[in-house]
Amino acid sequence: MIPIYQVDAFARGPFTGNPAAVCVLTDPVTEKTMQDIAMENNLSETAFITRGNGEWLIRWFTPAAEVDLCGHATLASAFVVLKILEPQSDEVIFRSRVMGHLTVRKRGDLLELDFPADTLSETELPAIIRESLGQSPEECHIGRSDYLLLYGSEDDIIHLKPDFRMLAATEARGVIATAPGKEVDFVSRFFCPGIGIDEDPVTGSAHTTLTPFWSARLGKKIMKARQLSARGGVLECTMEGDRTLIAGRASLYLEGKILI
Repeated sequence: MIPIYQVDAFARGPFTGNPAAVCVLTDPVTEKTMQDIAMENNLSETAFITRGNGEWLIRWFTPAAEVDLCGHATLASAFVVLKILEPQSDEVIFRSRVMGHLTVRKRGDLLELDFPADTLSETELPAIIRESLGQSPEECHIGRSDYLLLYGSEDDIIHLKPDFRMLAATEARGVIATAPGKEVDFVSRFFCPGIGIDEDPVTGSAHTTLTPFWSARLGKKIMKARQLSARGGVLECTMEGDRTLIAGRASLYLEGKILI
């Protein structure tokens, strides 16, 4: 039996933010089993964590594929460790296969991710993205995994209606659409149908790209952000050298056991 928790990450209250499943492993399971569990959960991400020597090993799976980095499922995993399994601790260190060590700290009623910042370069907008979104951005940039598209206003982001079948053919992991916010520093939406998620509700990893981009644009180190999905989410983003600190709230929705 595998303990499982479902946590809403970057949430403003019940049924908001991005739900992630967190499976706590005490015995090894195969990669196929992890992928099957993620497919069965049918959430944007399922994290698998295993206690190690003063750290936790972590892997992330969408219903269709393993990914190299996931922010909201890391926040959810930190909630499980720091609020349930090790409530006496103020921080937890996760070791990932690709991104190295990732630290999450308690900060009042927030949990703060400490992630490596992305680097961006301006590039030509691929025709398939232009056609699938139906509205050309002012600028197009490429980071380690995703395209970042800059639009002129929050309303532009809200009114995007992607053709997800067409967008799934994009070579990058996904597409971040962003603009200045009306009540926050910046807003965004994140589309990644190629890895099994048409639109992600709130994407921590995308904010490792958004934070350095907007920090340079706005001349600010500390910013507030909102992801404009149907569920919506709020993030506090800090640029700290070559690191991005991404903070938010999380709440437990359910817990149980997987009977395999």
